[in-house]
Amino acid sequence: MQEGRFLSRLDFFIGKQRLWLHIALFILTFITTTLAGVAWVGRNPLELENFHYGIEYSILLLIFISAHEFGHFIAARIHGVNTTLPYYLPFPGSTLGIMPNFGTFGAVIRLRSKLPSRKILFDIGVAGPIAGFIVCVIVLAIGFMTLPGIEYLQSIHPGYPHISVQPGSSVVFGKTLLYTGLEKLFAPAGAYIPPMTEMYHYPLLCVGWFGLFVTALNLLPVGQLDGGHTIYGMFSPRIHRLLGIATVSVLIVLSLPEFILGFFPPEYPALSWLNSIAFNGGASWIAWVIMILVFIRLGHPKTLDESRLDTKRIVIGCFTLLIFILSFTPAPLAIQ
Repeated sequence: MQEGRFLSRLDFFIGKQRLWLHIALFILTFITTTLAGVAWVGRNPLELENFHYGIEYSILLLIFISAHEFGHFIAARIHGVNTTLPYYLPFPGSTLGIMPNFGTFGAVIRLRSKLPSRKILFDIGVAGPIAGFIVCVIVLAIGFMTLPGIEYLQSIHPGYPHISVQPGSSVVFGKTLLYTGLEKLFAPAGAYIPPMTEMYHYPLLCVGWFGLFVTALNLLPVGQLDGGHTIYGMFSPRIHRLLGIATVSVLIVLSLPEFILGFFPPEYPALSWLNSIAFNGGASWIAWVIMILVFIRLGHPKTLDESRLDTKRIVIGCFTLLIFILSFTPAPLAIQ
């Protein structure tokens, strides 16, 4: 009797799924994220004996991605909305020499039925970012509390910091308000805090930062992104569209200085003023603007019940928007 009840509940939450496909994609993503983790700690991902160096990074990253996607999935199933399990998206960039690369494009779930109401849309939309955000905070807090000494970086870059460790180009990660706040709150007094050009060698800090970056991307108040769902639930369709247009406009403005500078030699004197206002890494937003305009779009389909949200959900929505502010950086990644 109890076994039958358990199976019926399991069938309610999982439903008819192509489990083999989800498992296969998960395994592939574990492999590609592990290879990325090997590369981030300065080892050769093409050498099999280095595989274990990337496992910590891979497990932490998959925990974050799973928390985000299963936040959506569980919220959907609680409301009786038919949805798929997460499709994990592997990306073998490290083995292809593509940098910076995190080994994955994240994961997605697909809704199989129309959303009954704005309340349900809102609940599903905020559940993922909030769950992922909690994981990021925990991972970053542990990362700062357990920072190794400078000898850890010296084992990767002999002679650091007195010898140039990265001739040519280097990756610079943009700080966020939350990253900075957790650093000040949890890093022990006297601990060596790596600069943002070396932070990615630390799996906990790298995954925590990447999680905040992904959370911020998802919470952009545009179209059917999680932020778009949140705004659509809290406000009118007109405000949703206006905020979407405003967001895309801001991203274009952030991209313009470096995008223009990319067509001229660095020493071009007539554009020296542009160098002074350019955000390092701002040009990376151009790709996201194109993605929004071509695939995500600015609009949002109506739900069957357009009733306004209750006060409790409005408060949760405000907290979700605060998560976006704390997780966003105008210059996430730069190659210098």
